[in-house]
Amino acid sequence: MDSSLGQLACPSASIPSTVWQRGLAQLRIWRRNWRTRRQLASLDARQLADAGISTAERQMELNKPFWR
Repeated sequence: MDSSLGQLACPSASIPSTVWQRGLAQLRIWRRNWRTRRQLASLDARQLADAGISTAERQMELNKPFWR
């Protein structure tokens, strides 16, 4: 009886924790993509040259959606 009440009180208890873990991991990846692309956008020509990135390569990366 107690376990059924717990599930009613917390609907997420019926969803396996691995689903939540995978979802959180995916959100972290998307956030990292967004953050690193924002940093890439802030680089000047000299910094891009130092990193070996052309302006065309930078633009291609910046045009990608955060989930790719």
